[in-house]
Amino acid sequence: MKTFSFLIMAGGSGSRIGGCKKQFRPLSGRPLWRWSADLVLSMADEGIAEVVLVLPEDELGQASQFDGLRVVPGGPTRPDSVKNGLSACSCEYVMVHDAARPFVGRSLLLRLMERTTEDVGAVPVMPVAEAVKRIEEKEGTKVVTAVDRKDLFVTQTPQCFPRRELAKVLDLHGAVVRDEAEAWLAAGRSLVCVEGERFNFKVTWSEDLSIAEALARTGVFSDEEALSAAAAPEELSVRTGIGYDVHRLVPERPLILGGVLLEDAPLGLLGHSDADVLAHTVSDALLGAAGCPDIGNLFPASDERYKNADSMELLLEVVERVKGEGWRVLWVDAVLTAQVPRLNERLPEMGENLSRLLNAGVNVKAKSPEGTDAPGAARSIACWAVATLKRERRHD
Repeated sequence: MKTFSFLIMAGGSGSRIGGCKKQFRPLSGRPLWRWSADLVLSMADEGIAEVVLVLPEDELGQASQFDGLRVVPGGPTRPDSVKNGLSACSCEYVMVHDAARPFVGRSLLLRLMERTTEDVGAVPVMPVAEAVKRIEEKEGTKVVTAVDRKDLFVTQTPQCFPRRELAKVLDLHGAVVRDEAEAWLAAGRSLVCVEGERFNFKVTWSEDLSIAEALARTGVFSDEEALSAAAAPEELSVRTGIGYDVHRLVPERPLILGGVLLEDAPLGLLGHSDADVLAHTVSDALLGAAGCPDIGNLFPASDERYKNADSMELLLEVVERVKGEGWRVLWVDAVLTAQVPRLNERLPEMGENLSRLLNAGVNVKAKSPEGTDAPGAARSIACWAVATLKRERRHD
């Protein structure tokens, strides 16, 4: 089997979209570049043996967060960044992919891998569908002429090549090219074109990011999935589950919420585990949406294995169970009710912990009970959560 390195180019400025670099913009709880990385990390058995991420120099401090990836700095130009990435790759072949294309499909990757050989590169292309005009400045006047689109195609990524040959080609022809295929052709090398995918578009403008967000919410990420959805809409079912939990506040117990230890809290929550009421509530919301028993049945207080257990670890088990039932987490919204302590400053950290674990968007809020009932008397903390799951599509 041919083995491929998957090189994700996330080293650019992303300036056209405005604000922070577009490759790090969150898309349904994950940075843009992470979408393609998560797909290819699941394809080790299909020939993608490693993932290399090229980052801007000022973003390398994040490298320790990227499990399973090799991270290298970019250069002043794209060809320089690609060459830096190639130097970190070890496989016979390489796929060079733009971080700003989050919805590349598995079947497209497999088709490209099949067509790439030791002498031939492979790139995905799509025919130009719109009418095309050339606008030129001539003697201070803009001259517009029509261009025949019949033989025009736009090129997508990933672009696939034998790794060592691509490095040589970029050394000779990489100075002024717009993509790796252009340098490959300039060197007189053979290139095959594979039909690309409409969903594999590049997020360039803020409007593109809005479209990507809308697609992410549907759970349909590729051309093949869109066709399957049209043929079998019942497979795209979405479910919502509700979770609720409450724990008493007592002295001499740590207060842990969403995996965050609140060191200065005078009281902690009582429970057989670490009593993380937020993690418990989210767990029950997920299990409810998947039609599974609640955590009281899965992790009973009568079982000594769960004494002082880390509730975030139990939540991870819940996520794996939900996945095993064929569901993917889309979104979680949770609200904590507590008179003391004040939680607002720590809510983002709780949300980030949960988002990383669930690989989904999470919103955590806190409300004061205004002195009413047990939470208002600082005798307990209560939590409610709603989780939305999507039936996961599987590829053969």
